[in-house]
Amino acid sequence: MIPALSPQQLKRACTQLSSAALIRLVSEIDDHGAIPPRALGHTFPDLAPQQIRQTIEQADALGLLDRSRAGLGLTLGGEDLADVYDQAARWARRHNYPAPLCDFATRIRHTFALLGEPAAANPHRTGGDAAAELGRVHRLLAEWIHTHQSQQRHGADGVAA
Repeated sequence: MIPALSPQQLKRACTQLSSAALIRLVSEIDDHGAIPPRALGHTFPDLAPQQIRQTIEQADALGLLDRSRAGLGLTLGGEDLADVYDQAARWARRHNYPAPLCDFATRIRHTFALLGEPAAANPHRTGGDAAAELGRVHRLLAEWIHTHQSQQRHGADGVAA
């Protein structure tokens, strides 16, 4: 069983993982494979080079990227996060959240914002199919945080890798 997350831990993780550029980077690699470093600008032509660098630094800090001769790939943590993103986007699309028409990253960002709210302030957690499905997304996210972020913290402290 996964230990419960504090509201602060959940909100912090939801905020960290909700960057549109991070969502796009993880999803692009998950969908199409490793990105050669020199192809990042072509892959994300609407992002400034500095924004791409910051996103890669963020993904590195979260332990999401694997560097090889093929380019930037995903670690197991990155692959698992891509699965969480997919589930969040599916829930949002099925329930037209935040709107019937919006892009993948927007759906994930709004769903994570919803997950980061206290249950009392969250109308989608009051009951019904939507709430039950959102609860499954919440459990996946909590599992990802517990598995991958706790390993990262222990690794930084020298306790475990």
